[in-house]
Amino acid sequence: MNQTETKNKQNNSNKNSEFKKAKNNSSNLLEENASLNNKEENVFYYSDELNDEVLKDDIIPDKIDENYKYTHKNPFWNITADLVYRIAVILTYIYFKIKYKFKYENKKVLRGYKNKGYFVYANHTQEFLDVFGPTYYNFPKRIYVIANPKNVSMKGLKTFVRMMGGLPTPDTLGACKNFFNEIQYSMKKKFAIIVYPEAHVWPYYTKIRNFKSVSFKYPVDLNVPSFCATTTYQRGKNGKCKIITYLDGPFFPDNTLNKKQAQEKLRNEIYEKMCERSKLSNFEKFQYRKIKGNEND
Repeated sequence: MNQTETKNKQNNSNKNSEFKKAKNNSSNLLEENASLNNKEENVFYYSDELNDEVLKDDIIPDKIDENYKYTHKNPFWNITADLVYRIAVILTYIYFKIKYKFKYENKKVLRGYKNKGYFVYANHTQEFLDVFGPTYYNFPKRIYVIANPKNVSMKGLKTFVRMMGGLPTPDTLGACKNFFNEIQYSMKKKFAIIVYPEAHVWPYYTKIRNFKSVSFKYPVDLNVPSFCATTTYQRGKNGKCKIITYLDGPFFPDNTLNKKQAQEKLRNEIYEKMCERSKLSNFEKFQYRKIKGNEND
């Protein structure tokens, strides 16, 4: 019995050690990247492109449970939100156009869908332009963005983010139901829903990170079209960076397959198109280096 108890304690100790190592891995990477100003200013390090955040923040996300109000029925809220949305779109467009000189190519693919709801899948490479950018190429269509709960947890900005269409991912089963109902409602209202399947912002990253098919469940379940928006970074004649986003689609769910297969196929079609477009990038503002020695290497 003593030997067995000793063995169990050792196993538990090993498991706890592995858990702490995994838990600390992400924070260690953030600390390492945060100190780059003293080392290599234009380099970000990562170990897992699916899960690593390279930008540090201290935002504590609110819990999104069944009490979170995705749908607002108060007329005053809806009128105010619409007014705030439209004013913000105009003002930020002027500001970002001057700052980034961005450009959208192939917007014509959206023309035939003014009176239909759809999804847009995009690479996540800008902190602020990714918030407002989709409002420009979808205008005047209202958009909503599936977002990390952190985005609706920022002090002083919670209400603004919600009015701009932030839809935080749910934390509980009850919230999941409300979340899907809101997505379904948005499609009926002929809105556009923006999805960043890479999940985390990697500034000026020029490739497409591998992402899962889970977020492609929605267009498959609702049988609606999808598009993709691939942001590229290209060197201008003056040597400065030009931000050019390419729109492609529509992509439709394959109804001859079961839902899981259709979801995977849709993901692959969009991923391949985004990878193709990303090859047009020829300007690298930051370098991204993978840390060796990981299990995924």
